[in-house]
Amino acid sequence: MEFRYLGNSGLKISEITYGNWLTHGSQVENDIATQCVHAALDAGITTFDTADVYANTRAEQVLGDALAGQRRESLEIFTKVYWPTGPRGHNDSGLSRKHILESINGSLRRLGTDYVDLYQAHRFDYETPLEETMQAFADVVRQGKALYIGVSEWTAEQIRAGHALAEDLGVQLISSQPQYNMLWRVIEAEVIPACEELGISQIVWSPIAQGVLTGKYALGGELPAGSRATDEKGGGAQSIKRYLTDEVLAGVEQLKPIAADLGLSMAQLAVAWVLANDNVASALVGASKPEQVADNVGAAGVKLEPEVLSRIDAVVGNLAVTDPAKTVSPDTRPS
Repeated sequence: MEFRYLGNSGLKISEITYGNWLTHGSQVENDIATQCVHAALDAGITTFDTADVYANTRAEQVLGDALAGQRRESLEIFTKVYWPTGPRGHNDSGLSRKHILESINGSLRRLGTDYVDLYQAHRFDYETPLEETMQAFADVVRQGKALYIGVSEWTAEQIRAGHALAEDLGVQLISSQPQYNMLWRVIEAEVIPACEELGISQIVWSPIAQGVLTGKYALGGELPAGSRATDEKGGGAQSIKRYLTDEVLAGVEQLKPIAADLGLSMAQLAVAWVLANDNVASALVGASKPEQVADNVGAAGVKLEPEVLSRIDAVVGNLAVTDPAKTVSPDTRPS
């Protein structure tokens, strides 16, 4: 495992982060989830990402239980706030001071820790003044409940505004967590340049396009049993739908010779591709079984040469979504 600095800070994180969206508390049983976490630890992963909304808080609890007994100082634990949790009352979502301060306490309790290393705004809240949001995050840091703050799926303009307020408040906004992979490149035009200027790193989710870039979804074939494409309960089936087109699946098929030439699995090639971007500090990977963790971790330390990146672009570059306007947050708080 290799480690990279997160933004313009002294915090180092593993270049592969274990995330539990769509898995813990939902897609897989708790004992399998624990096995996956332990496989991540055995592989050298020290960074773990979750959110209060995942499986309506159950994912945080499962992760906390799985990490119990580990040396806390040797781990980096991240979580997020914004989406509705609990009974979904009128203040149970968003980035109001009330919701942030109440949510961090719930997250810490479920995770079984006194602090998180990174507390992230899971989306931008148009109903709350940004000043209120950033002041609440600053207070969370000053209370020692989080060491750093970050954002997820914010536009370049929103990141600039949030960073300026954080700087005024004397706290460090050091990360952005967007979706990013060979097929979804909406951050390249605006978000990455802004973050490079401000000293903010990307922690990218869905580097294997929710499994599509592993090649397991064959053109014209049936959906694999137990895959995210069949996960109606956890929301995986809906979120993966845009990738399951004939054109995309045909393009992914053409990546197989490239991976084979490098001695990599398709998943390793996809993860190595996002890590080739200098502004990416870590790639978030999930797993529904322990052996998937070992496969993904095989991308750590892999350096893709420029000619390989050019081959990949020739195959899937024209299939990628690149419009910066695709980075969006709900206009009103979800309920």
